[in-house]
Amino acid sequence: MDWYISALQPGILAKRESLKMNFKERILTVHTEPLYAVGIDALQVNLGYKCNMACKHCHVQSGPHRKEMMGPQNIEEVIRVLKENRIKTLDITGGAPELNSWFRPLVEQAKYIGCHVIARSNLTIFFEDGMEDLFEFYSRNNVEIIASLPWYSKESVDIIRGNGSFLKSIHALQKLNSLGYGQDTRLKKLNLVYNPGGAFLPAVQSALEGEYRIELEKKFAISFDSLYAFTNMPIGRFREFLIRTGKFDNYIKKLKDAFNPETLSGLMCRHTISVGWDGKLYDCDFNQMIGLSLLDGYPRTIKDFDHHLLANRQVAVDDHCHGCTAGHGST
Repeated sequence: MDWYISALQPGILAKRESLKMNFKERILTVHTEPLYAVGIDALQVNLGYKCNMACKHCHVQSGPHRKEMMGPQNIEEVIRVLKENRIKTLDITGGAPELNSWFRPLVEQAKYIGCHVIARSNLTIFFEDGMEDLFEFYSRNNVEIIASLPWYSKESVDIIRGNGSFLKSIHALQKLNSLGYGQDTRLKKLNLVYNPGGAFLPAVQSALEGEYRIELEKKFAISFDSLYAFTNMPIGRFREFLIRTGKFDNYIKKLKDAFNPETLSGLMCRHTISVGWDGKLYDCDFNQMIGLSLLDGYPRTIKDFDHHLLANRQVAVDDHCHGCTAGHGST
């Protein structure tokens, strides 16, 4: 038995040492240099933190009472940057981005200059006052929709998002299907997002997608194009939950244990720039939420956008980045 323990010792020690490393140090165990961007395929724009919901896993801590909203000057700067730099994809997020009064003009202008537009929707927004035309607006502009649906059962979703949210989401998906979304067409893409309901990692994305397809088709005659399985990031409202329930340290350990170097090439921060509601630039939406700015030497606002510098920048990282590299990745 002593020889067996001795044989295991190097592996055990290596694992213990890896758990002590911060994310930057972990990168250097598999790369010869820190993490760098490899271009800018998309501009991800956060139109504000106001939302009609206050989901328990929300890393933005969005809610009905948030006041932060992007104004017309920064909207114009976003359009200018897209046009001048020929960035082909605009990825719009929030909060509920549709609550920003400049949401529709931004979509229309981006489509006019030839951008592919993605909007991240919570689905329940379609039934809020003033959103009666939203279904037709999305359809008319062929906006790709990435829709949050944490699970395919009423009980689970309503616990996370509030009573009645599941049925609203189902009705929204059925209406989108009737408009041609989720029918495996090039123009009207409908993708769903799964988030774990607690302090655990998502299952294999392909397996989850299969489950969703079977259950949503069987029970509600709903179809969609793809499903993305996102790890809950240990920031924002989810971080508060972890600390309140005494699970924070174990969850961080779980993320570090599941570090997968094969996820590094596809990280969103390496292909995207995030724009905050106030026009400030970040490597990703998660860095935006914790106030982790771009590293020194790079432009800090959309007004000072420099494509060459930003497309080749070193990415600012911290321990929450383990969430994007755990398991099969979250990107």
